[in-house]
Amino acid sequence: MNGIEPAWLWLIGGVVLLIAEVIAPGFFLMFIGGAAIATGLISAIVPLGLPLQLALFAILAVASARIGGRRAYARRYDYSPDPYLNDRAGRLLGKVVVVVEAVDSDGGRVRVGDSQWSARGGPAAIGERVRVVDIEGNCLKVEPEHKLPPP
Repeated sequence: MNGIEPAWLWLIGGVVLLIAEVIAPGFFLMFIGGAAIATGLISAIVPLGLPLQLALFAILAVASARIGGRRAYARRYDYSPDPYLNDRAGRLLGKVVVVVEAVDSDGGRVRVGDSQWSARGGPAAIGERVRVVDIEGNCLKVEPEHKLPPP
């Protein structure tokens, strides 16, 4: 064959794909690049025609993506020590807040840090401390912090 041997083209293509994996987001080009490098190494050792090289590359690419992808994505961390990390309202559950506008079953407002949130529950007068027990949209459901038992 005139010019560059196909084995070198497979090796160069595989290295280019591995470099592209570093630049591009995702985790797929690594498997294709590895399959191209393996095809180049095999075709350098064993003289194969172009159709056999393409078939070998296809088989290696599919196998490496299936096996490598399964192993790589099985190691994802679904557990988080802080499940409410990106849920500001969820982080308020159980927190004690101060009433700034009387709270009853129809509504009211409470101060949370340096902001005010709408709230329902209670009943609680201005200045009383209430505990967040649930969240409905952006409305906090609260109950008095120290609720006395019924007589």
